[in-house]
Amino acid sequence: MTLLALGINHRTATVAVREQVAFTPAQLSQALEELRGLPKIIEAAVLSTCNRTELYCVTDAAGEQTVLDWLGRFHGLSVEDLTRCAYHYLDNDAARHLMRVAVGLDSMVLGEPQILGQLKDAYQQARESRGLGGELERLFQHTFAVAKQVRTQTGIGKNPVSVAYAAVSMASRIFDDFGRARALLVGAGETIELVARHLHEAGVRQLTVANRTRERAENISAALGGEAITLSEIPEALEKADIVISSTASPLPIVGKGMMERALKNRRHRPVFMVDIAVPRDIEPEVGELADVFLYTVDDLEVVIQENRRHRQVAADQAESLIEHGVGSWLHERRIRGGGQLIQAYRQHGEALRDLSQEQALERLARGGDPAAIIERLAYQLTNRLMHQPTQAIRDAASREEYRLLDAVPRLLMPPKPAFETHDTAAAPRSAEAPRQKDEKLV
Repeated sequence: MTLLALGINHRTATVAVREQVAFTPAQLSQALEELRGLPKIIEAAVLSTCNRTELYCVTDAAGEQTVLDWLGRFHGLSVEDLTRCAYHYLDNDAARHLMRVAVGLDSMVLGEPQILGQLKDAYQQARESRGLGGELERLFQHTFAVAKQVRTQTGIGKNPVSVAYAAVSMASRIFDDFGRARALLVGAGETIELVARHLHEAGVRQLTVANRTRERAENISAALGGEAITLSEIPEALEKADIVISSTASPLPIVGKGMMERALKNRRHRPVFMVDIAVPRDIEPEVGELADVFLYTVDDLEVVIQENRRHRQVAADQAESLIEHGVGSWLHERRIRGGGQLIQAYRQHGEALRDLSQEQALERLARGGDPAAIIERLAYQLTNRLMHQPTQAIRDAASREEYRLLDAVPRLLMPPKPAFETHDTAAAPRSAEAPRQKDEKLV
């Protein structure tokens, strides 16, 4: 069996292509059923995120073209176009790729933690759709164990490496009870959406999103149980906000020093953490001069991000080492299982030959044949049947000069003389003459 990983990601395909190849949650069950039903596919799992679509399969042959053709048919895309941006890995390279994906080494943001949860969802979906067998089941479980080891033994996920995550991380250091903090987010773009998600994951439940159009703000806030307001309502919202993070495309500042002074007065000068991610700025620089305001800009965050990238790279190198060890142990276990399966198949073959010879011998006995002759013939037939296939393989190997295979024959088929042969010789039955001689001496 061959393990196959085939897919596209942010490095090999544009957003437009990734959107076309992505599977919606409603499509996954059908996709897994079709994929599992392909002639060469034995097991299958699908991982589909905004940055990657990957298919993990166990095949009985090199089935990458079969899978690629199916992927094109499913999404109505040209196989030639997919081929230009697709990659595939086999066996231990496929296992290594899955482990690197799980720990975030193959992500757009190095070490990002969300991918592991997405991978676990893909595993669960494949299980529910009966796409997993023993091979992928063991690989996913082994991968999750390696990912846990990387997360606990390295700092790959500890240091923020995106502006949104860095802003939230800095805020969490200021508040003792982050879950009770109130957050005001100004803007409704991708960065603010990420900030909102990170804040919610960090425990912030009181969240307000302000935007020029309320509808866009509601798209972000509703999913997180927050509130949506317009920009004109910001002065009142500032009075309640402990955290303010702004990222808009406004050419002029939205929060001025006077507005913030009035808000602080009504807040009774409780401190406010503010991050201005926008360029040009959304918050007047003079706001940072106020005693109860901690104001940071995107430049302040970039210093943190660059330092954290260096820390993460060190952790990434450690993670690569742990992954190599994980691939090695998985490959070792796989070889042991393969040996066990080979032994089982060989024993079944031998038992089938034994049963056939035994059945034929019993038939001859039932017809009144001579037992001694039947036993002799049984031994002769069974020996020939057991030796026929290995003998033919040795002849073929010799004719093709396959010396490595020939060198293995003595070890596999001609082990050292077993101890029972010596035992049988010493304890062999006496000849018919021996007992009579003993009796004659006793007379």
